[in-house]
Amino acid sequence: MDDLNKNEIQIVEQSAAPKDKETKSKLKGFLSMVAAGVVGSVLTMTVIPQTDFFRDYYQPVAEGSENVEGAATQGNEVNIMPTSTNNSSASVADIVDQTASAIVGIINRQQQNNPFSRTSEVVESGSGSGVIFKKTDDVAYIVTNNHVIEGASEIEVSLHNGEKVTAQLIGADALTDLAVLKIDAKYADNVLSFGDSSTLRAGDQVLAIGNPLGLEFSRTVTQGIVSAVDRNIAVSTSAGEWELNVIQTDAAINPGNSGGALINSQGQVIGINSLKISESGVEGLGFAIPSNDVVPIVNEIIESGKISRPYMGVSLASLNEIPPAYYQNLPDDVTGGVMVTYVDPNSAAAEAGIKAQDIIVSINEQKVETASELRKYLYTEAKIGDEVKLEIYREGKLIKEKITLSNNIQAS
Repeated sequence: MDDLNKNEIQIVEQSAAPKDKETKSKLKGFLSMVAAGVVGSVLTMTVIPQTDFFRDYYQPVAEGSENVEGAATQGNEVNIMPTSTNNSSASVADIVDQTASAIVGIINRQQQNNPFSRTSEVVESGSGSGVIFKKTDDVAYIVTNNHVIEGASEIEVSLHNGEKVTAQLIGADALTDLAVLKIDAKYADNVLSFGDSSTLRAGDQVLAIGNPLGLEFSRTVTQGIVSAVDRNIAVSTSAGEWELNVIQTDAAINPGNSGGALINSQGQVIGINSLKISESGVEGLGFAIPSNDVVPIVNEIIESGKISRPYMGVSLASLNEIPPAYYQNLPDDVTGGVMVTYVDPNSAAAEAGIKAQDIIVSINEQKVETASELRKYLYTEAKIGDEVKLEIYREGKLIKEKITLSNNIQAS
């Protein structure tokens, strides 16, 4: 699968090694380009400029009995409902009848300048799907993909009866590709529960419900099986490189299905459809974010509007994204690492003396080959307030630094 993990940053072909002065000038320009395109450890918490969320073979699929209480709740939190491993006797048609009205269309509307009238207008930029998963007396909550609503000036929701209402974005998380919206509770006739995705096995039957190719085909149902669980897919997000844990399915997922529901035989949401592999000759390779990963993210977004993660305060680029001429004097046994392309002057990294062009090769004695590996360690092994030890090469010399991780919300 290495050929599927190509770099988004485009680099001109390297010629002979430049002279020192010319090298520094080119390096400064190159790092400026990288810093602009790689966000590193900074997590985007609000609506951000629209970018290509997946690249090369991985394509996001955004085009451009009834239960009004919804998922089990404890206080204000959404919980995962128990999921039986036995096959349900309910027919596919019955499951669709019970669930489809909670699947909505999401319309991303963006501000666009009119070059002829010198005015701007809000126009539809793309569309996707969403799932109503919680309802209170006042509001109903919808989960969708971050890449569906990214860059939106306005977000419109198309309900099962064709009515369209304006939605408010509560918060979004680019790394997990999730976002939560809210609408008035009176528009939510049905709410779906989250099942336990950890019980899934290859071969389990699933349904995908969404809006492929736009609202004209709203609430289209496709059927398939779970092809595999616990897949890790390398993706390029507006918050940097990441490995997304996903469920693989052969249920047809097409542009516009992003944010829709992957449903088990009990009518529970066990995944949020997110991406597919799009390549000539490839069929039946769709992916969904597991419900057990979705629930804690949506709960935190509802509670605080943001996701808090440890923050170093640097932008990063993997060495395999950078021509060797820009990191000379490294020992021969250093085959990977992460170059610092920008340091937030108000961050812990700046206080610790981290500099642009530093090359990080380990964190807490854990070797890191890529920016994705470093983020993965920070966000899964470390906590806000932890002190981490970095091994860094600076101008060919190995040095060690310590950084106390801060809250990315406070640091931003």
